[in-house]
Amino acid sequence: MMTLNAGDTGYGSVAGPGLSSSVGGSESAPLLIPEDETEPFQQWQPLSKEELELAAGGPGWKKVRFYLVLLFWLAWLAMLAISIAIVTMSPRPVVTPLKWWQKSLFYQLEPELSLEKQAEGSGGINALCEELPYLRSLGIGALILEGLFDKKANPTNNATGEKIGTLPQIQRLLAESNKAGLKVLLNVCEVDLLGAEDVAGSASKTLGVSATAHHALRFWLEQGAAGFAICDTDAAYSEKTLLEWKGVFKEFSTDEEERIVLVKQTSDVLPLLKNSSQSNVTLVDVVLKSILPTSQHLLSAKEVAAAIETKLQMKEDESWPSWTVGGKASRDLKNLLLILMMTLPGSPAVPYDEDIDQTPSVSLKVSSSHGDTNKSLDVITDKENNRRSTLALFTSLSHSRAREEALQFGSFTFLPFNSSSSSSSNSTLPSPPPPPILAFLRSWGCVHLLILLNVGPEPHTLDPAWAQSLPKAGVFVCSTGMDRLGATSLEELELRPHEAIVIKLFEAGSYS
Repeated sequence: MMTLNAGDTGYGSVAGPGLSSSVGGSESAPLLIPEDETEPFQQWQPLSKEELELAAGGPGWKKVRFYLVLLFWLAWLAMLAISIAIVTMSPRPVVTPLKWWQKSLFYQLEPELSLEKQAEGSGGINALCEELPYLRSLGIGALILEGLFDKKANPTNNATGEKIGTLPQIQRLLAESNKAGLKVLLNVCEVDLLGAEDVAGSASKTLGVSATAHHALRFWLEQGAAGFAICDTDAAYSEKTLLEWKGVFKEFSTDEEERIVLVKQTSDVLPLLKNSSQSNVTLVDVVLKSILPTSQHLLSAKEVAAAIETKLQMKEDESWPSWTVGGKASRDLKNLLLILMMTLPGSPAVPYDEDIDQTPSVSLKVSSSHGDTNKSLDVITDKENNRRSTLALFTSLSHSRAREEALQFGSFTFLPFNSSSSSSSNSTLPSPPPPPILAFLRSWGCVHLLILLNVGPEPHTLDPAWAQSLPKAGVFVCSTGMDRLGATSLEELELRPHEAIVIKLFEAGSYS
């Protein structure tokens, strides 16, 4: 076995000038240089607490800290000033304070019809009074009481409340409405208020016994009426008469409780006031307009779409509008028309609807046959489901109107664009084109609400090229079926038959 001599100058040896080559000489070079053979080594030592306090307290550091703090606060104040300047100088919509009737959701309540829904012995008008807080909880702000006065009776014998109850009952209805926070307008459309002689009589005959109607107006205003509804065909629709009415109203009005006149428009255009060369919008507070034309038959989807499109393209006039359905349409379009009423500019005036009644009555004769019984129960279930859906939609829309400035006083933009039907037909016969999707935009500041209406019986998708300047993403606010939730993309959206949707638009990626 070969041994390795560490002392040789061969493999592994380290030799060099000044180093001994004797045995062990190659290993005599020290690996570490002794401290005593080098310059003194200064090891770093941290400052003690006392030394640190002494150094930090020097005049140099005090100045540095002072200028750093000063610089921080100056920068913060500069950013605050710039932010305030941006907010104050940026263009923004000017909010015009709305009157109570401009913010209110009107409900056209027909006590006679409502009482027909009440079971015998349920209390009549008393039961209706108990329902008033419920109506207020739905977001309804004012009632238009229909059918209180007999239009056919002689004005001198036109007893108030004769059709639905006694005068004390009507007075209680007004008092309970005001107690529940509901304004009340009395509909005197087509009632002759001006043709009777001034005859003294009981309070129950107050309505028709005044030649100038001043006694009638004062009587009902004293009972708490917030105003009156007339037709544009009535004799009272004249400059002279309305000026007299406004004089009476001032006696009972305050800034928060102003009394008003609502005029029902019976044609496409509101006529000029009688005996006046110009329309005086200061005398008419609200104009009630119908979306659909009056008809004895149910309007087809095509007729409904044409009527809606005409209304959406009409130029706005100076009067404050209130929208109601008007004509007859299929029940399939009921919720669509409700969304349209609630999202158009102005104040919606929803007609009486048993689906939002607090105590709906479903009277169906159930046969003893097992099969017929199941069918009847299915019908009852469907009616109850429809009622709940309509009630949920109504509540959602009324609350949206209360919180969304875009719906209260936002701008209105009609959006004409094409749509493509997602269904195909194998029929070789030409068929009329389905009603298009109708759309409009309500905007306030940077908030945009898009309303889409598919009046037809076929599903539709949106044309990708439509309204390219609008954001393509949004979140559902409500829909006719109340079954659409969360975020959506307009490029992937398909509208179902007879469906209406309200979408709040936003830039992609900005909603979480």
